[in-house]
Amino acid sequence: MKQISYLFLFLSLIAEIFGTVGGFGSSVFFVPIANFYFDFESVLGLTAIYHLSSNLSKIVLFKKGLDKKLLINIGIPSILFVVIGGLLTKVFNSLYLELILGIFLIILALLFLIKKELVINPVKRNAIFGGSLSGFSAGLLGTGGAIRGLTMAAFNLEKSVFIATSAFIDFLIDFSRTFVYYYNGFIHKHDLIYVPFLLVIGIVGTAIGKKILNYIPQDKFKKISLSLILIIGIITLSNVLLNKL
Repeated sequence: MKQISYLFLFLSLIAEIFGTVGGFGSSVFFVPIANFYFDFESVLGLTAIYHLSSNLSKIVLFKKGLDKKLLINIGIPSILFVVIGGLLTKVFNSLYLELILGIFLIILALLFLIKKELVINPVKRNAIFGGSLSGFSAGLLGTGGAIRGLTMAAFNLEKSVFIATSAFIDFLIDFSRTFVYYYNGFIHKHDLIYVPFLLVIGIVGTAIGKKILNYIPQDKFKKISLSLILIIGIITLSNVLLNKL
């Protein structure tokens, strides 16, 4: 039987808490962490399964804040493009895609943090574009929440609306890509030992993150979300440059 890494499980809990506080899900932290413990295919498979529990917890805890219009405008293109991205994982070199993702997140997060007056117009076109890009990234790289977070943060949503809507979209994405990753052979039997632990962590981490959110004023929420995305970009880029290139 494969030996369980309890440090990995602890870091997964931290990722879930941060993902809940940031409002864009734990995969943006979980994927870089899991890359240190598993091959890229296993990371994709585990992330999809783990996130189903994580996002169900967020939907239950934050369900009153759901924005149905954004759910349609961001969610539908996300589902379509996560399938496309998932199918393309066997075609593209994930190393260079991770590099591009890290640079992309750093530039956009810094842009919104420095240019505080910059606002993306909350129109259907921008929502569809952000949903398509985040879904494609989720399918191809295992994480698209940060891109969706950037899109939704630019809409200046109230934090409960932000988290509930993001979680529902993420759940639909994970449900779709789980079948694609299974078809690709990315869900490995020897990794399934972690699934029960990760399902519990998804629930516990979400609950802890929700409690922390009660102490965060709305005016600081967007700044925290963007700061976390910046950290994600730096971690992703550093992981590629130091350990893979």
